[in-house]
Amino acid sequence: MNNQIRVLRSQLGWSQADLAERLDVSRQTINAIETGKYDPSLPLAFKLARLFGRSIEAIFEPGEE
Repeated sequence: MNNQIRVLRSQLGWSQADLAERLDVSRQTINAIETGKYDPSLPLAFKLARLFGRSIEAIFEPGEE
């Protein structure tokens, strides 16, 4: 799954650790999501969408399977 997490995070000047703290997850989780190695749970995807003020669809898009 492709996502815009790194771009959105960078626009706010947040590090991976900053975002992880806001979401109550590890920095490694943020790194794995950004690199496409981990797809977040639905509750985490909703948290991300609320935090960035975007829809889930605006942040995540299906990748080549």
